[in-house]
Amino acid sequence: MRLLALGLAALALAAPALASQERPTLSELESEVICPTCKSTLDQSSSPIASRMRAFISTRIAAGDSKQQIKDALVAEFGQAVLAAPPKEGFNLLAWLIPLALLAGGGIAVTLAARRWRVSASEAQSRVPPLDPKAEARLDDELRSFDA
Repeated sequence: MRLLALGLAALALAAPALASQERPTLSELESEVICPTCKSTLDQSSSPIASRMRAFISTRIAAGDSKQQIKDALVAEFGQAVLAAPPKEGFNLLAWLIPLALLAGGGIAVTLAARRWRVSASEAQSRVPPLDPKAEARLDDELRSFDA
């Protein structure tokens, strides 16, 4: 039953994503395209070229182009640097994989360091010699005097 519910939820979430590819909005594309002049996304840029790019995108959306077709046209005009996120293929795949590898490596390093610290702390406790019986009795007496 749970598997069926998960499958239905996945289908429900996939439909808007596919619709977004076929009928994108200007605000979606503005956050995915970079202004070649100021090097910020179109939604943050007020340069003249950004305004012309917004007009071009709006025209292409009205013409029925998909998100990928619009991005392809912008890349043909301005080059790969116009995309806010590099494509997940070829050499650009490294831009996606290296941060994940660094994150995984950092997690492994923190885990190993925590284990080493835990082991060294327990070893340090085992190396502490036991108290002399006279000193232990004196310590117990002093602690009882504080409780009273």
